[in-house]
Amino acid sequence: MANPDHRNDGTPPGNIHGDHKKRNWLPWILLALGLIALLFGLRSCKSRDEAAATAPMAATESALPAPAAPTTTPATDTAVVLPGTSTLGGYLAGTEALPRTFLFEKLNFESAKSDIRAEDREELNALAASMKQYPNARIRIVGYADARGAAEANATLGKDRAESVKAALVAQGIGADRLETASGGEGGAVDTNATATGQAENRRAELIVLQR
Repeated sequence: MANPDHRNDGTPPGNIHGDHKKRNWLPWILLALGLIALLFGLRSCKSRDEAAATAPMAATESALPAPAAPTTTPATDTAVVLPGTSTLGGYLAGTEALPRTFLFEKLNFESAKSDIRAEDREELNALAASMKQYPNARIRIVGYADARGAAEANATLGKDRAESVKAALVAQGIGADRLETASGGEGGAVDTNATATGQAENRRAELIVLQR
């Protein structure tokens, strides 16, 4: 009779049932390892998909044009200027401090007269256009005389010249309540009173912006 503790293949006796149990667990261990590997693979694919989905969006945003710089309304170019600086229209559009005095580039009067000359109408047209564009603006017009004659007479002449400028602006539709007048008399000369040319420059009108 064969010995039950010996196998027919010549191998030493062992725990047959134990070996059989180990072999039964092996498929389950392999299955678990396969599932773990599958999960890692899915996570890796998901990360790559998210990166791919995000990249086109970033590129699109960077390709958008930069916001345009804020634009400002161009200053009205008029002949009413403060020499060496901006136009009256530019000042009315800005935020510089009030009040501000402006000299007409070309608005003078004949000796002992307060009438507006035909060649100076263009200056007043430009002033009226600026005041129409900025309807809140209020100005004071100051008339001047040269230093010849009595000071009192020159003061009156200066006031008359300011009133002439105001009347010309009112005739173009500017409200009289936006215009004040004053006389500078023979004071505040902008040129010498010793020459005819200098005297002509001093027979002038100026404007002071009181409100914009």
